[in-house]
Amino acid sequence: MSESATDAELAIGADAFDEDGAGLEVAVVGAGAVGSTVAYDLARRGADVTLYDSGDVASGASGRAAGLCYDAFADSLDADIAGDSIERFRAFSGDDTFPFVECPYVWLARDGDDERADAIREQVDRMQHNGIVALEMDGEELGERFPALRSDDVAVAAVAGAAGYTDPAQYTACLAAAATGAGATLEANTPVGVKAEPPRIVTRDGSGTARGEHEVDAVVVSAGAHTKRLLAEAGVSIAMKPYRVQALVASGDFEEPMCYDATDGFYLRPHVDGILVGNGTEPTEADPDEYDLTASPEFVEDLHERVDGRLDGIDFEVDRSWAGLCTATPDRDPLVGELREGMFVATGFQGHGFMRAPAIGERLASKVLGEGGLERFDPTRFDGDESFDIVEGMNVDS
Repeated sequence: MSESATDAELAIGADAFDEDGAGLEVAVVGAGAVGSTVAYDLARRGADVTLYDSGDVASGASGRAAGLCYDAFADSLDADIAGDSIERFRAFSGDDTFPFVECPYVWLARDGDDERADAIREQVDRMQHNGIVALEMDGEELGERFPALRSDDVAVAAVAGAAGYTDPAQYTACLAAAATGAGATLEANTPVGVKAEPPRIVTRDGSGTARGEHEVDAVVVSAGAHTKRLLAEAGVSIAMKPYRVQALVASGDFEEPMCYDATDGFYLRPHVDGILVGNGTEPTEADPDEYDLTASPEFVEDLHERVDGRLDGIDFEVDRSWAGLCTATPDRDPLVGELREGMFVATGFQGHGFMRAPAIGERLASKVLGEGGLERFDPTRFDGDESFDIVEGMNVDS
């Protein structure tokens, strides 16, 4: 964030206010990208909103996200949400808010990977049928269009034009500031608990001991990997598992495109300091309070070698690396909606939470205000005690 909350609110559009949420008191727990967007959309519609976080704004998964944004989804609902998010990223971005850099998104399968190659071709057909701008290319065409990518081993590639990237921490800080500019109260570094039926916020002292309860009209829990534990304390179970992912930033002169190598299972995008690269999915449930925030040396060395084989003529050196947490569900769809009367949740995004945040936040705010939508993501579709495996979120079947 470059300026003040007022500047952010003016840049995003303070004239879009209406008062259909007036009189409703809402607590939003989790000042990540989704939670901050929900708080903004509720506040601009007149609700009395308090945004809580146990740390600073974007101190969790949002601050460690990769920042890729694209609408390359064959499913129409996923594509609509991604497309709406990109529109809001574009509308919100600017000199006084955060940058959004337009950049094509490429996903590819290598020679011999017939299953993924066929899946990509089918995806492109479905996308074009649904009106999404996506093109299919062979290796030669890919190399001509994007000479920075090695393409002699590519069986098929697809390109989505409606795509770009941004800084997740800047976006989240901007939306949190815009929420306060619209009238919300930000309570950072304030751990709280939640209770259901009726929805309540449990205040805590510095040691974590409960001090008191405050009843509200609605609670929205969007606390990333901590969401499951927060809800469990309220006696509510959800089918979600946190898992660790890893990424790195390397120096190098790279302008386009963003790319996902489906055969080798890694993604890359341009970064202000060179190139951002990641995958590093660890398919085991992680402890959100005790996981290792650093990337493993083996991950860094291995990924450096693999990416070096995909970039053509670009020399790069690893600058920094890190680990973050994503959240998985049994069917790889998120849990977004009402769990109990007045108790709402947004989690389980399989690594796509940031790129969906602008649209999911707006839709969830509407749901809190009694409007419909997001039925496919209904969190009550699971009992909460399901057994399931964690799988990589970025996948050609997405």
